[in-house]
Amino acid sequence: MLKMEKGHIFIIGVLVVFCCLGAAAEYKVYKDPKKPLNRRIKDLLQRMTLQEKIGQMVQIERAVASPEVMKNYYIGSVLSGGGSAPGPQATPETWIDMVNDIQKGSLSTRLGIPMIYGIDAVHGHNTVYKATIFPHNIGLGATRDPELVKKIGAATALELRATGIPYTFAPCIAVCRDPRWGRCYESYSEDPKVVESMSGIIQGLQGAAAYSRKGVPFVDGKKKVAACAKHYVGDGGTTKGMNQNDTVTSYHGLLSIHMPPFDDSIIMGVATIMVSYSTFNGVKMHANRHLITAFLKNTLKFRGFVISDYKGIDQITSPIHANYTYSILAGVGAGIDMIMIPNNYTEFIDGLTFLVKRDFIPISRIDDAVKRILRVKFIMGLFENPIADYTMVNYLGCKVHRELAREAVRKSLVLLKNGESADEPLLPLPKKASKVLVAGTHANDIGNQCGGWTIQWQGQSGNITTGTTILDAIKNTVDSETNVVFHENPEVKYVKSNDFSYAIVVVGEPPYAEGYGDSLKLTLPESGYNTIANVCGVVRCVVVLITGRPVVIGPYIAQMDALVAAWLPGTEGQGVTDVLFGEYAFSGKLPHTWFNSVDQLPMNVGDHHYHPLFPFGFGLTTQPANIITNFI
Repeated sequence: MLKMEKGHIFIIGVLVVFCCLGAAAEYKVYKDPKKPLNRRIKDLLQRMTLQEKIGQMVQIERAVASPEVMKNYYIGSVLSGGGSAPGPQATPETWIDMVNDIQKGSLSTRLGIPMIYGIDAVHGHNTVYKATIFPHNIGLGATRDPELVKKIGAATALELRATGIPYTFAPCIAVCRDPRWGRCYESYSEDPKVVESMSGIIQGLQGAAAYSRKGVPFVDGKKKVAACAKHYVGDGGTTKGMNQNDTVTSYHGLLSIHMPPFDDSIIMGVATIMVSYSTFNGVKMHANRHLITAFLKNTLKFRGFVISDYKGIDQITSPIHANYTYSILAGVGAGIDMIMIPNNYTEFIDGLTFLVKRDFIPISRIDDAVKRILRVKFIMGLFENPIADYTMVNYLGCKVHRELAREAVRKSLVLLKNGESADEPLLPLPKKASKVLVAGTHANDIGNQCGGWTIQWQGQSGNITTGTTILDAIKNTVDSETNVVFHENPEVKYVKSNDFSYAIVVVGEPPYAEGYGDSLKLTLPESGYNTIANVCGVVRCVVVLITGRPVVIGPYIAQMDALVAAWLPGTEGQGVTDVLFGEYAFSGKLPHTWFNSVDQLPMNVGDHHYHPLFPFGFGLTTQPANIITNFI
């Protein structure tokens, strides 16, 4: 009996030892948030196969993502391209469920590395129905208010998290030097100093680090998101402003005009940087090893990851995708860490695997890319909190954010003309009048008011999301006895036959985004000019321009009593009437030079041939109506 008891004790002892050894074997340094960041990265990297490493470098479109794809190919990231959503008018809960479903595929892999989901939230969470749409960057540049822009970044981060998304491809910190570029509204200004000051939106999106070694990414918890400074570098300086064209300038010109915002972003701990489609003196940026590896990574000490643009490496060759193996070699070899493929991921995986196994791309380059991607994921807390829940859904389009957007709108408005002289101003408008005419294609159209990158990639006219149109804002603002009459394109005869006290004409550009928005003429649609002529030639009028850049307006100014540049204000049209009717003063300043003729372009402040219609920094001011009343 004693022998049997000793035998049992021995067996139990052996089992205990094996259990302890098993528990020890299960412990993984990379899963321990208490361990130093670099130890976690090193531990995980040494466990990864080549296939798992290459998978981390892949970003695919949500339309081709599934739990099975994520698990089988170890995909590191998923994105929503422009307008890509889980369904029309999808709710925050639907977005969260989609992201989580994809994430569960990643977590089911051998090492359980979470994927990172990204989206273009460039003026609010603009792909999502009912989100707060803030003014585009050109309008924010007009505010000259960096603290406001940080608040907008923080609000945007909350709305992203409301849909389970932790990563945005924003901000665009291009320095637009030619308004013919269709992305000029994504640029805060032609002046790099203004762009630098506005790049503080990164601290709103990611949080502000109390102390961070230069170049090390920083994301402050579950209410913040990873940002992406784009597009590196020089995309705002292309010839004739054509998208993806060549930026022809000296190295000094590149460093002094286009590079400073990126240096500032790196100091603030930006998590990722996106490479530009454009070329620099004939060299494709996606293949520019000197600027990506030698300068960005080694000189500026950027420690986050570098991501390509959408099919960016495909465009290294001409025609596009002519030699994809070479594009992979050139792009990854230049220092790009994550490739926005976005659909044919197996072609990329097979191509990169071939290049590594044949020693065309050294494994050290792959390890550098994966270390950077893992660094961002660890810093974001994705390993500890990979799954989103519904606790933040009420942030989407909430009242506080809409009030913030309204503030941004009123601070972005630039008053270019107000009466023939200071003694005869039209603005602020009286709220009490017998009959007021509101005209123009952009007065009652939320899609036109928001511009490109709203719900759809190129934007769309019409009632595409919730918000307040400028017409509704006017009706909300005027006295209850004031008769507001809306006629989109009135004829002269109609205007003359009505005894209007004054008119508000709201016209502008149709929505557009990159490529489609490039314009050598910079004119409004003919209907816009006709409306200005028909109305302003008959009755006292203020013209409100809804545009993504300065446009041809000089020949029509004499007919107007007042002219306001409202840029692309977003969903909160009440901000426009706050200032038109004098509840707040005009304070915006031009972020871009307003040309006399397109023949002058490119023309920027400081140029020797500088003869603008309105100079950079111009903006008339008014006093609020209550101050005027009290003064009188």
